[in-house]
Amino acid sequence: MRLSTKLSLVAAALLTLSACNKEAAEPAAPKLDTDAAKQSYALGVSAGKYIKNAVEENKKLDIALDTALILRGVQDASADKAALKDEEVQEILKKLDETYRAKQVEAQAKKAEEAKGKGIAYLAENEKKAGVKKTESGLQYEVITEGTGPKPKAEDKVRVKYKGTFIDGTEFDSTEKNGGEPVEFPLNQVIKGWTEGVQLMPVGSKFKFTVPSDLAYGERDVGPIPANSVLVFEVELLGIVGPDAAPAADEKK
Repeated sequence: MRLSTKLSLVAAALLTLSACNKEAAEPAAPKLDTDAAKQSYALGVSAGKYIKNAVEENKKLDIALDTALILRGVQDASADKAALKDEEVQEILKKLDETYRAKQVEAQAKKAEEAKGKGIAYLAENEKKAGVKKTESGLQYEVITEGTGPKPKAEDKVRVKYKGTFIDGTEFDSTEKNGGEPVEFPLNQVIKGWTEGVQLMPVGSKFKFTVPSDLAYGERDVGPIPANSVLVFEVELLGIVGPDAAPAADEKK
């Protein structure tokens, strides 16, 4: 987005923020009877959401932004009466950005440490459950359905259905969420917990894996997965893919 366009959006958004003042009268409903009116209002709505999200994100990190002063800044700048010089504005915004990034790193580190502690406790309790087995690496697994087909090797390409959840049961990924079709991948190109675990499965099986963070994504944030997360997967091994790999008789379609 060009800077001039972005500034226009911000200005439009901040003007709408004045309606947030509890003492202000409720504004009349906008008259959207022309394309220009609709386009103008749409720009304001889009920018308003952008500013609202920015203020809320800063608030989460204990950075309080005063919307009244933000609005005043826009009004003063529009009237060429800004109380700060351009150089001062750039320096202040640079420091704000640095503060935000530092607090974000701090918050992520705290979240990762909390996830680590919760993961350790969860693994210890899960290990005690009937039917749960543990490998030398620390991978925990349960056999839901035992297939009768061959077991894949690390260098094989497999076809699976799966569901991935956090330890609180929240689903973060699954084949169902991605259209429901099975997925295929080389077994040696996924997280260590999958590479090891799926090799334990005869084709036609369904296993549940509880994967320690060091066998998953470790200390990295990956998409919706926070650092140090213990992950839980239900995996159906439908087949081993390749010219010489015949599917098992009980392979699911």
